[in-house]
Amino acid sequence: MRAAVRYGVLGLLALTVVSAVISVLVAGMPGLWGALIGAAVGGGFILFTALGVLLTSRLPAMTAGAVLLGTWLLKLILAIVVMALLKPLDFYSKGALVLTIVFALVIVLGAETYGVVSQRALYVVPDSDDAERNER
Repeated sequence: MRAAVRYGVLGLLALTVVSAVISVLVAGMPGLWGALIGAAVGGGFILFTALGVLLTSRLPAMTAGAVLLGTWLLKLILAIVVMALLKPLDFYSKGALVLTIVFALVIVLGAETYGVVSQRALYVVPDSDDAERNER
């Protein structure tokens, strides 16, 4: 999971820079604010899940599941509150915000998936003689 978090953070940083540059060129300073807020909301939403999995990895499965479900609910409420607070404001570009959130979700999730899949995992194949002895 550490590799997933590392790749996710790197993907989010790259997206933030690219999105900020493009948004400033298209919409000026409101574009920059939209890109930065979008990267924080979209990237943070996904990264906190990976961090939660990493931090609860040594807990019992039921406890880890409860913590992850609780943090997911908290993140969802926080995202709704942030969007509701931002709706009447006009210092940011709504287009840059939405596009950056969507790209952040896709890129960070993809980077985390790559981080998990690309790691070597140890596994053991039972010897057929051992399996027969355990059946008796």
